[in-house]
Amino acid sequence: MNSQLTAVITLSCISGVLNLYLCLYVFLKRYNYTKIAQLFIGYTAFIALYCFASAFGMTATTLEAIKFWTVIQYIGIAISAPLGLLFIMHYVGFYITKIKIIALLFIPFINLIMVATNDIHHLHYSVFEIDPVLGAPYIYQEIGIWYIIHGVYTFACMFVAFLLILTYWKETVKAYRWQLIALMCGQLISMMTGFIYLMGFTPQGIDPVPMVLWVSSLLYLWSIRSSRLFRVMPIAKDAIFHSMNDGVIVLDQCYRLIEFNRACQKMFPQLSKIMFGLDFEQVWSIIFGQSTPFTLETTEFELTHTTRTYQVRITTLQHDKGLLLIFTDITELKNLQKMLEQQAYYDELTQIYNRRAFFQQCNQAYQEAMETVAPFTVILIDIDYFKKVNDTYGHAVGDQVLVHVVKVCQRLITKAALFARYGGEEFVLALKGGTLAEGEALAQQLCHSVASQPLLVAEGVITTTISCGVAEATNREETLYQLLNKADKALYSAKQAGRNQVCIYQK
Repeated sequence: MNSQLTAVITLSCISGVLNLYLCLYVFLKRYNYTKIAQLFIGYTAFIALYCFASAFGMTATTLEAIKFWTVIQYIGIAISAPLGLLFIMHYVGFYITKIKIIALLFIPFINLIMVATNDIHHLHYSVFEIDPVLGAPYIYQEIGIWYIIHGVYTFACMFVAFLLILTYWKETVKAYRWQLIALMCGQLISMMTGFIYLMGFTPQGIDPVPMVLWVSSLLYLWSIRSSRLFRVMPIAKDAIFHSMNDGVIVLDQCYRLIEFNRACQKMFPQLSKIMFGLDFEQVWSIIFGQSTPFTLETTEFELTHTTRTYQVRITTLQHDKGLLLIFTDITELKNLQKMLEQQAYYDELTQIYNRRAFFQQCNQAYQEAMETVAPFTVILIDIDYFKKVNDTYGHAVGDQVLVHVVKVCQRLITKAALFARYGGEEFVLALKGGTLAEGEALAQQLCHSVASQPLLVAEGVITTTISCGVAEATNREETLYQLLNKADKALYSAKQAGRNQVCIYQK
């Protein structure tokens, strides 16, 4: 065996060993990778078969042995090319159906049959015999029509795969472009070497392709280890992805972080590219310091982080390839909603419930009390001689008096009670679970506190008093409005009795 032949066999075996190592390496770690790893395992396995068959073919001494290893070579080379294309298609985001897989593998299957039965029809090789000058294992061959079909198809698979990678170059973030370079070189090396071989620029009978495939193997191995190929794959995106106002997080089918846009990083500065490949639970814990308060089966929820509020929508990517989490900043909308709610349900001056809010809240509480036969008492409060205050000191001071009375009352009122401005200088207090005696006692406290705490203003000291009417629901058929009417009558009695006092409703 001459030195040239030894070098060819050695380089082919090195390529075979490296591809076999890649195949086994990814196979053993397949549970840590995305589903695309399965295609890569098949791709490298058939390349390894091609390289080893080429090496063994160069050690053959008979035509029958050479033909056998040629058939084995074609199993590898015919299937590896379309598998490589399927791998790249999956990588750049194409959905691969079973029909597509069958269609791509149909011609390679026919190629295998044509090579295996070439002695019958000679459509692949019109002549295939041991070179009369160089001898075994060198072959003198003349190609047939099916050899051309096979060659065109194989080159087409590699060329389309190369173009697909090139097409997505600009749309891929720079951090992932090293992956693309490795994949492009893997396709380009095979194409260029095969082209040189077909053009007759290599020694007679020597197929140089298996000799150089170790280069692409090393590139793939480097990409797997350094740029996290299979763990983290780039999602093709254009400028729109990064110019979106909504924050976007992309998870793969194993719920690992694979991408986020600039808006999302502004929302959550803790996000960084070093988190790529981490489980989403880990990412969430790093950002928020707690476990996720939702499941990934949730479709929509609200999230409050620092001073901002976000609406989060979770969408399944097409064909269950992963999840898309979209964060929409609704802080301004929430603030507007709160402002409108404040205007609709709270008194602008005193910041307690207004009449509308009182009835909305109290009706429900009143119905519950009636159903459970719980006591329910209301207190109507009126500021004595309030018109005189406005006429004497002006409406600005009158407003101060209203706020002052409310603050004094709030110190004595529990959170369970419903306190609202009923209208003008009149207020209402509802006590769910409060009896008439308890309501009367509280009203007495309120009267005493307001009278004993005068308001100090620039114009002087203003002593204010209040009158209160108290009524308790005694009939389950009685409405809230009827109860308030009873309290109003009691309030009228308190005013008639000289003001600054409490009256309870009596039939």
